[in-house]
Amino acid sequence: MTPLQAFADEPLLRTDLIKSDIDVPAHEVVQVRVDFLPGVLAARHSHPGEEIAYVIEGALEYKLDGREPVTLSAGQSLFIPTGVAHSAQNVGTGKASELATYIVKKGQTLVVPSK
Repeated sequence: MTPLQAFADEPLLRTDLIKSDIDVPAHEVVQVRVDFLPGVLAARHSHPGEEIAYVIEGALEYKLDGREPVTLSAGQSLFIPTGVAHSAQNVGTGKASELATYIVKKGQTLVVPSK
């Protein structure tokens, strides 16, 4: 199955790229590519560590608790602190993709849904 075929079935496609121990005790780095079809929303969630989101293509609107929404285009990035609930939505007309890099506590669920 090609990535485009998989994408036809999944409006939000997460591809794990790397997971590795780091020099910070009880923490690891995780990197994930997230592809969004037009209009798709990654609902409110948080992470057990910091996230750096880098937009590879398209336009994504991020809503972080306590901040004004921000729209990022290809080449722009955003820091999301530990435990801050947030969402991301493709606000463009084509596919949007981000590279999400996390420094998180080992052994915990990476994506924690929020209400």
